[in-house]
Amino acid sequence: MNRFLRILILTCMFSVVSSGLMTQLCWGVTPSITAPFISIGLNKAEKPGGVSVVLQIFLLLTVLSLAPAILIMLTSFTRIVIVLSVLRQAMGTQQMPPNQIILGLALFLTFFIMTPVWQKVNHDALQPFLHKQIDQQEALKRASKPIRNFMFRQTRKKDIALFINMAHTKKPNNINDVPTSVLIPSFITSELKTAFQIGFLLYVPFLIIDMVVASVLLSMGMMMLPPIMVSLPFKLMLFVLADGWYLIVGSLAKSFG
Repeated sequence: MNRFLRILILTCMFSVVSSGLMTQLCWGVTPSITAPFISIGLNKAEKPGGVSVVLQIFLLLTVLSLAPAILIMLTSFTRIVIVLSVLRQAMGTQQMPPNQIILGLALFLTFFIMTPVWQKVNHDALQPFLHKQIDQQEALKRASKPIRNFMFRQTRKKDIALFINMAHTKKPNNINDVPTSVLIPSFITSELKTAFQIGFLLYVPFLIIDMVVASVLLSMGMMMLPPIMVSLPFKLMLFVLADGWYLIVGSLAKSFG
């Protein structure tokens, strides 16, 4: 009975819809379908302030798109992630710890190390700008000063001199005369050298263990056994007994002063 009622209701609905369509076709009325209309135009600005707001939004979106590169290259992230990657390779643990763990640890260590710099930027530049005490140019100038001071402390004079000579600019009298376009590549170059120096010092103890294990296996005539399979437990034991993570994380944080 319920099935019969459903069939009857569907038949009535179909007949009503079909009768409506037939009526429209008989009287020459075509059904209209409306669709949304989108238009993009370049009209003249009524006020110069409107153009300024558009440019500000465009610059803001550009900065947001470059935020990952700024976070990686202008902070302590580069040194930390390189050292942790070299450590994993020296231990021979393949993908342990995973890349997500290494990147996460490097990211949070970067936040910890850069916190004093961000606090100074917030106090000197961001808060006065939000309270409309200074304009955008002054806020940008104040915000760049703590970041430049941080980069100068980690940058070698040799690298700064290299990029100044390559840029064919006059010799600066003090650090305030060094352009930011020269400071950034100098800072990145210094960070890469420092990271590889720390990585080399970390690599030496594990390399010694590999050489000792390989020599013992060769003297025992076990040439078919890969030395990495025997040396890995000893390297893990050495790393755990020496409290390696405590030493490495502490050394990385202290290396930035």
